[in-house]
Amino acid sequence: MALPGVLRSDMASLSSSLTSVHRPPSSGSTPSTSSRMSLSNKYSGRGVCSSQRARLVLSNKRKDGVFDSYLGLRPSRLKSSRQLKLCGQRDKKSVPGTVRCDAAKITQPDFTEMAWQAIVASPEVAKENKQQIVETEHLMKALLEQRNGLARRIFAKAGVDNTSLLQATEKFVQRQPKVIGGDTGGSMLGRDLEALIERARVIKKDYGDSFISVEHLVLAFVQDKRFGQQLFKDFQIGQKALNAATQAVRGNQKVIDQDPEGKYEALEKYGKDLTEMARQGKLDPVIGRDDEIRRCIQILSRRTKNNPCLMGEPGVGKTAISEGLAQRIVQGDVPEALMNRRLISLDMGALIAGAKYRGDFEDRLKAVLKEVKDSDGQLILFIDEIHTVVGAGATNGAMDAGNLLKPMLGRGELRCIGATTIDEYRKYIEKDPALERRFQQVYVDQPSVEDTISILRGLRERYELHHGVRISDSALVAAAVLSDRYISDRFLPDKAIDLVDEAAAKLKMEITSKPTALDEIDRAVLKFEMERLSLTHETDKAAKDRRSKLEAELEALKQKQKELTEQWEHEKSIMTRIQSIKEEVDRVSIEIQQAERDYDLNRAAELKYGSLMVLQKQLDAAEKALDEYQNSGKPLLREEVTNNDIAEIVSKWTGIPVSKLQQSEREKLLNLDVELHKRVVGQDPAVRAVADAIQRSRAGLADLNKPIASFMFMGPTGVGKTELAKALAEHLFNTDEALVRFDMSEYMEKHAVSRLIGAPPGYVGYEEGGQLTERIRRRPYSVVLFDEIEKAHTDVFNIFLQILDDGRVTDSKGRTVRFNNTIIIMTSNIGSQYILNIDTNGSAESTYEAIKNRVLEVARATFRPEFMNRIDEYIVFQPLSREQINMIVKLQLQRLQERLKDKKITIKVSDSAVQFLGSLGYDPSYGARPVKRVIQHNVENELAKGILRGEYKEDDTVFIDTKVSAVAGGQLPQQKLVFKRLSEPESTTQDVDGVALAQS
Repeated sequence: MALPGVLRSDMASLSSSLTSVHRPPSSGSTPSTSSRMSLSNKYSGRGVCSSQRARLVLSNKRKDGVFDSYLGLRPSRLKSSRQLKLCGQRDKKSVPGTVRCDAAKITQPDFTEMAWQAIVASPEVAKENKQQIVETEHLMKALLEQRNGLARRIFAKAGVDNTSLLQATEKFVQRQPKVIGGDTGGSMLGRDLEALIERARVIKKDYGDSFISVEHLVLAFVQDKRFGQQLFKDFQIGQKALNAATQAVRGNQKVIDQDPEGKYEALEKYGKDLTEMARQGKLDPVIGRDDEIRRCIQILSRRTKNNPCLMGEPGVGKTAISEGLAQRIVQGDVPEALMNRRLISLDMGALIAGAKYRGDFEDRLKAVLKEVKDSDGQLILFIDEIHTVVGAGATNGAMDAGNLLKPMLGRGELRCIGATTIDEYRKYIEKDPALERRFQQVYVDQPSVEDTISILRGLRERYELHHGVRISDSALVAAAVLSDRYISDRFLPDKAIDLVDEAAAKLKMEITSKPTALDEIDRAVLKFEMERLSLTHETDKAAKDRRSKLEAELEALKQKQKELTEQWEHEKSIMTRIQSIKEEVDRVSIEIQQAERDYDLNRAAELKYGSLMVLQKQLDAAEKALDEYQNSGKPLLREEVTNNDIAEIVSKWTGIPVSKLQQSEREKLLNLDVELHKRVVGQDPAVRAVADAIQRSRAGLADLNKPIASFMFMGPTGVGKTELAKALAEHLFNTDEALVRFDMSEYMEKHAVSRLIGAPPGYVGYEEGGQLTERIRRRPYSVVLFDEIEKAHTDVFNIFLQILDDGRVTDSKGRTVRFNNTIIIMTSNIGSQYILNIDTNGSAESTYEAIKNRVLEVARATFRPEFMNRIDEYIVFQPLSREQINMIVKLQLQRLQERLKDKKITIKVSDSAVQFLGSLGYDPSYGARPVKRVIQHNVENELAKGILRGEYKEDDTVFIDTKVSAVAGGQLPQQKLVFKRLSEPESTTQDVDGVALAQS
């Protein structure tokens, strides 16, 4: 049976080790009387009993009894197998020579778990050093080797280095006598250790404790003449300092159970002192948020329910407000009620971690709350993610953290600042009205772009110091503006700070790693070296010439490599010096602030006008030297983060190309109609309307809470409605992938709404989300095309009402998806019969307006007024003319040429061939769609056959022309295409880009 309070694993290891120590000698190996007498004489006067040796006996039940295991004595039975006894009296029942002492008993129930583990480990320490007597130095070593042990914390509070203390203890242990031969290490308890344990019992009673704890053993070392007094003298540990350190660790706690050490310094283990971090300058400066901090101070000054709860979206700065309050407390910029208070951030994760048994978590939390209560209002708790206290630590029949906090929160004994998001507050806190009423809500809104720029300017120095780079002001402005515009699923200032941080980290990585130019030269040198070595044993003239040429090139490369390496090392050394000076400036600035808080004005003036000014001059000189060096030639390294670096990070986050972000916004908008016409033939009113709407939106004249623009494209099939949407997506976002297309013929049923925004809870597909909302969440900058909108069910239009009006929609999971950075395009074939029957006798503008009015009348009869009223622009596409069809033929041939680039084959097309293909593909009812089929049938098929027959090979030019067939049998002459390899053109031809060729 294991000892009470000892872990099974510890008991097993202890039993196995000490059983081997106390194993009775085998037959024939019993020591003689003379040898026993020599051992007795050897250890006489070494702190053991004068009559007999004191023995540490581990009772181990066996079939044949309990071994005394002392120098070969027979086994005898003990009354209890749970005791460690001191031997000194004869046992009448045992064999002659067996000695037993009941003068002192060391039983596990008298000790705390950590103290008992140290006592149990002491014989092992003696055994490792081949020493028979277990003494005070072995106990000290066992105490100091305990991981996160209480003894180490006490000595640390007393200002002693535990590592040095352990080394001194080990040296003392190694100087003690050793037993050579045999296996009796750690089998005897020394008199000094016995006396130390008795002193610990007395100290326990003086403290009013129920168990002997580690601190009692440590305090008992003060009177240990054998080892403790000299050790404490060497390390200048006095009785008063040790008592003060013990009191600092214990606080007002009493040892009333066998695990009191886990409750000591609960706030230090499970919390973080924000005021101390602010005093040391470890917190980032808090810019703005004065109203929120003032509101928190006001609530904390109340008599009861003085607990503010910061509520806001993730990343808006809730935790920063608590840090700002800590900085104000340190600076003294708070009312008298909060002066000199400590703000402790409680780590709920650390509080719960490792609480394996029922009641462990409650004990830890009660210890924390007791420290707060005993501080008499000097401590303020900050619990980040306070919704985690609801249900935290609750097991079967146990109370959670929220219920433990309620009484103290209600009575005003605990001042607590909480922080959580609005959704989590509603989900967890509001469900417990008793807990909710004890907190006062403080809403934290997202700062504006201007406020974010101010925050970034305040943080710039910290990030420059951390990364060792400079951050330009333009980079800060770009981070705020671009993050607000392009990163819609996160909140300011967090997303802007992350942009600056990542851009600075990227630049720092480039500085510390080898520059690209130098790396390329290193690889070239390695390549030439390998080639030169391979030619070493060649004797022919060509190999010798090649080797000579390689050696010359290698010499030049090595010279260039040496120069670049020296330049890189020089630039890097200057940057490293600049960073070290900045770190020193930061350290001196913190010392100045501390001196000013302590009203040590002489010290503050000495640092401010002495050390700080000298460092500032050194910093200016180093930065000037770096600028001059980099301006004198082509620098290898950059040390300043610019707006281009920020744009590159944004492009990696959102997928928007860097080139588009760096292009002038005004230039991009002014060229919009020209760029669209490169892909869309004709349809001038439609292209102009789209460009005007986009320009209005980007000029800031449109509502920022609505989509960038919403269009209804109406017209017959094949006139360019979908092509215009693709062209718009490619120009604005530089990729066709930004076009999110939905065929509304698939949404003709009532339940199809769930496919767009997600199935409701309890239905199949709830976890998958909606097709529309998920696409926009992943890619918020897109052109959304709803093709053939008139085929959708009427309930689907209800979703469009919200998207077109407010620019947002809530999916089935309650997440808000914003469409304010999307362009909504809907296509419809309604009224196409009026467009095809167009009257071309009047002017173009009057004809277009007449057709548009007729089509809109049909649209009003089809769609509801509230839907039509939310669309920005209705655009009617006109039928394509023959000239426009010919232009589309050229565009299609140009795309064919792009596909032939891999084959390295060029095609040239005559004007007659273009007109011939256009005539074949012209059909007003079908628009431009037949053109693709005509080119595929008449051009692509013939080219494919020629390539397969080997007629057209790489670097060939294929000339496509027309030929009129001869008249035969009364038939009309027919025109057809002819293909041949171009030697010398017979007529005016043009390539697919429209460039005329010379006429033969």
